[in-house]
Amino acid sequence: MDSLSVAGATTVIGDLEDNGVYSKTDAYRKNRQPSSSGTRGPAPQRFGDNLDYMDEKRQYFVRIGEGGLLAALEKLDQELVQGGHQHLLSKKKPITWAGREVGLGQIGKINHGGQPKIITKPGRYPGFPFGNWWARSFGGTNEISETVIEFNGLTVVQVSQNQAAVVSDPQNQVFVIKNGGFVALALQGSYDVLSVVDQTHLPNRIIDHTTQAVLGYTHEVKMLSRTGNGVATQEYVVATFLDIPANNCAILQKGDELEILPAGQHYITNPNITLRKLFTKGECQTEMPTKDLFTRDQVPVSLTIYLKWQLIEPLKLTTHGYETPYDALRDKAQSILTQIIAHLDYSSMVKQRSIDPNDTLDDGSDPSTAFLDALRSRAMDDLHNAALEYGIVLKDLAVIDRQFKGDIASTMDKLTTRALQAQVEAANVDRENSNKVKKEQGALQVAQVQASVRKANADAEAYAVVANAKARAEALQIDATARAEATRLSARAAADAIRLKSSADGEVTDVFAREMEMRRIEVERVAAYGNKAVFVPTTAEGANGGIQNAMTMGYAAGLGNEMRKEVVQLQ
Repeated sequence: MDSLSVAGATTVIGDLEDNGVYSKTDAYRKNRQPSSSGTRGPAPQRFGDNLDYMDEKRQYFVRIGEGGLLAALEKLDQELVQGGHQHLLSKKKPITWAGREVGLGQIGKINHGGQPKIITKPGRYPGFPFGNWWARSFGGTNEISETVIEFNGLTVVQVSQNQAAVVSDPQNQVFVIKNGGFVALALQGSYDVLSVVDQTHLPNRIIDHTTQAVLGYTHEVKMLSRTGNGVATQEYVVATFLDIPANNCAILQKGDELEILPAGQHYITNPNITLRKLFTKGECQTEMPTKDLFTRDQVPVSLTIYLKWQLIEPLKLTTHGYETPYDALRDKAQSILTQIIAHLDYSSMVKQRSIDPNDTLDDGSDPSTAFLDALRSRAMDDLHNAALEYGIVLKDLAVIDRQFKGDIASTMDKLTTRALQAQVEAANVDRENSNKVKKEQGALQVAQVQASVRKANADAEAYAVVANAKARAEALQIDATARAEATRLSARAAADAIRLKSSADGEVTDVFAREMEMRRIEVERVAAYGNKAVFVPTTAEGANGGIQNAMTMGYAAGLGNEMRKEVVQLQ
């Protein structure tokens, strides 16, 4: 079924779960009887499901269908006429030039001697004397699409998808209208619209105070009733609306029976059904402080543990009388931890602070692992098994903190503190020594590196000196070889020149040419003495009149000197 009326006209969207407790009423047994065709009968009712209020035929009560409000008014008018009553729809005809106006999409209301008359045709309706208004008065207009219209016993209710109207009929029976509407005329009593509720925005939010999770939203519709002599009034809850988020649920109670209400939008009008509690089926986690626990040596200790759980079967938890899963886990954890701590010594507990599921123990011979072993092997297992009895799956448990109390604990804390201080001081000394050793090792490494650098620099300089000396020696050797070769070549060239010149001179046979060559040799010889040399004749010929020869020789000496300069410049 896509929708059912559950828990006294409570609408449930979607299929119903099978883990509820069904009410074995007469209607339930009747529905369970096999049909004449041998097929299976309808599904069992839950908590005495009531029929939809509008499914039952009622006098002068018409459901608003596909034709809308006007069609429902016409049908109600026909029922009234058939029942011997006056028409509901007015027979007045509109005009266009005067009178009270009824617009398109509106209905007009006329008070006809205390009875309602409805105008459905748009236009103007004139008064006396153009129209019969004897014992009549105009009651105004309303939009056809208005949610609630009430006039002289006529009640019109139309609600949209998210709305729900809570109505009390003339017999004070409360019912809820969703996704539709009705038109009714109460000849005795009245149809009172108590409230129109927005089901998606209920005002009261229900929170789990332990985990701060939002469990759902509720809204109570109350009806004012008079008591006593008609003077005192009192409010009574006649309908409860629920908006349960996904993965949450509610527990309903009828007598000694409980039932699960799944997530969705619901309402309850049956006074025999009570909303017991809202729960979440998602994972929850919190920190739980324990009461004082006593070790085997009577040292009081309080623990703070971390719990993570998920509620699987809310009916089991409610059956045991717990309001929240945390309450059930707290009581059981307190009992289990009391038994565990009573078998442990203070010395074994002071060395371990929490449970680490990744720890791997070899043989458990270390006394510091006693607390860890006990909690891991017993507390987790025992609490998990106990939680299953309440429909809870325990996902994780850990000890976050512990506080020892009493004089013994204070004394042992002081001793432990001094021991820890000594350990810290020793660790600091070791750390300082280690730092010093590392510092000296670093300095030694720096010195070694510097010595290596200096050695490398000295090797490079020595190699450079040797290379420079070798290069200079090789250069000198090459230069000397070149000079010797040049001298040898120069001498050979000079010898060849002399030899060629001698050979050329020997081949000269002319007397004049020989004389001229002798003169040139003489000139060169005289030029070799320089321009400052003075030649003195030693013969009588030179002394008596050899001036001409002296001038000639001086001129020759000057030419020879200039030639020598030119030769020097050429060289």
